[in-house]
Amino acid sequence: MARNVHIVCGLDPGLRITGYGVLRVDNGEDTVQVVDAGVIRCSTHESLALRLAELAAGVDEVLDEHDVDTVAVEQIYSHYQRPRTAILMAHARGVLLLEAARRECRILHLPSTTVKRHLTGSGRASKEQMQAAVANALSLDALPEPPDVADALAVALCAVGVMQHPARIAPVNDDLLTQ
Repeated sequence: MARNVHIVCGLDPGLRITGYGVLRVDNGEDTVQVVDAGVIRCSTHESLALRLAELAAGVDEVLDEHDVDTVAVEQIYSHYQRPRTAILMAHARGVLLLEAARRECRILHLPSTTVKRHLTGSGRASKEQMQAAVANALSLDALPEPPDVADALAVALCAVGVMQHPARIAPVNDDLLTQ
């Protein structure tokens, strides 16, 4: 019998601030509830290695506390003018993927344009539009702040959509990385 309740964690990777949003999805009752949301902050004056260790410890705490079974991580997007940013973001994303894999979580890789399109109908939605769409979708009393939290919740919501209707959204598994 398929499991009716899933705990999904959406992550918006960053080296200074990583947003996270944890949702409880009950397919039997057709509900999605916010369990936790916030940011993991890393020291800005430490070495890259120490910042990554801080990030690993922070995401460990979130995944352990909520017994997460699915982790959705935003894919890296960077303009060619900023390849260094993409490389640094890949370090943060790698740490997040490692910690999820250690727990044998299902991992979904979601492009930001797919996440935006899922929530707003446009792959080019602004931060403000995303905050409003997330608040509306989750019936929140206020806009999620900072935007990193809204982005993480949006990633989690898109992951829920992928899990419930996989044919509606482009493939998001590791096979994409090997093609």
